[in-house]
Amino acid sequence: MMKLFFLLVWFAICAEQDARRKEIPNGLTLGAIALTTGYLAVTGLTWLGAPPLEGALALLLALALTLPGYTLGRLGAADVKLMTALALASNTAYLLCTFIGAGVAVLAWALIGKRVWPLIHQQVTQRYKHMNPGVPDKYPFSPFLLIGLLLTVCVCYPLVE
Repeated sequence: MMKLFFLLVWFAICAEQDARRKEIPNGLTLGAIALTTGYLAVTGLTWLGAPPLEGALALLLALALTLPGYTLGRLGAADVKLMTALALASNTAYLLCTFIGAGVAVLAWALIGKRVWPLIHQQVTQRYKHMNPGVPDKYPFSPFLLIGLLLTVCVCYPLVE
């Protein structure tokens, strides 16, 4: 449970950086990839306790889900690295549920964002200006991935454990 807590804290830090600055420092993403790879090599399990084959399948799945978006310019490199780190830390169920949850969150933001944004406190909207639904540029994706991961933990945790 403590490992899951640390994973969530790290993911929240990455999402906050992305929402605020529209970038995630390589130290956070590549550092997590190095840490999870090292943990996997030493213990023979992913950070959340999945066998190595499950971690490898999650890694392939993460790349299959993110590289096309990166190639088309819809996802940033940090999103690919973030999902790679999540894959190496967890399993395919966490990864898929997180990605699906993120898709639902993006859809919800697209539907209600323009109505909700003016109601949000000005300090928050200034701090997270890249999340503004009125701007034609693409949103940072990692905040939506965080929502997907939180939904996975809250709703699916007993199913994916």
